[in-house]
Amino acid sequence: MTMNSDVSIDDVRAVYDGAEGDLWELIMGHQIHIGGFKSSMDLAQRAGIGEGQKGVDLCCCNGAGMRFLTRFVNVDAMTGVDATKTVVERGTARCIEEGLADKINFVHADACDSGLADGEANFVWAEDAWCYVVDKTRLIQEAVRLIKPGGTLAFTDWVEGPAGLSDEEAKRFFAFMKFPNVQSISGYRELLESNGCEVIAAEDTGRFGPYVDFYMEMIDKQFTYDALRILNFDMDTLQAIGGEMQFLSDLAHAGKIAQGLFVARKR
Repeated sequence: MTMNSDVSIDDVRAVYDGAEGDLWELIMGHQIHIGGFKSSMDLAQRAGIGEGQKGVDLCCCNGAGMRFLTRFVNVDAMTGVDATKTVVERGTARCIEEGLADKINFVHADACDSGLADGEANFVWAEDAWCYVVDKTRLIQEAVRLIKPGGTLAFTDWVEGPAGLSDEEAKRFFAFMKFPNVQSISGYRELLESNGCEVIAAEDTGRFGPYVDFYMEMIDKQFTYDALRILNFDMDTLQAIGGEMQFLSDLAHAGKIAQGLFVARKR
């Protein structure tokens, strides 16, 4: 696992408390993960998530994943855990606006220490969010603790690809994204297996490069003004962000970073 000790949870909170989080939502929508609705549906179907189930979304951000699950796959109830107060408040308001507050609850807490009860969830869910968590081992242990025997872990995440990152590439990647580290697909598989899970799927979705290219095209062709407004009309900052997005695209197309998909069952 490639590490960056210079990034902390406070850096991550700063992203989603400020303009950077708003910019990500502009180009990716409420579902701030690669692939949006299609990625969520793919993960839910692969994991067998649906009617009659109760789940926990660890690192839930604004709750879009939980709203998707309750609205489109008929999950009975969701609890979302996130360490950033701004997105918890925003997500709570959006659930009220969409008439889903009776099915969705938010907890402002560390995803590695949620305070939720043992073994009450049918599944734990996450989408492109665990790359922000420092201690992946504690996170997987917490996820396994929360689900019943036979329950499911279903998540996507940004991972290191098979080509690997050089030290220089990792430093730049982490600095831009505010990641403390990233796991590999094989690393997540090992963590899941060593914490009492049978791995059903652990694979590269193939979405990363094409979707980052798509996001850059949207900013260039449609959302330039909107992005500048979020950045206080600072063209230099927008151009710098564009350069870092191109760097992400280059890494993805070179097989150095990817979006991994994981489904596992608790034994």
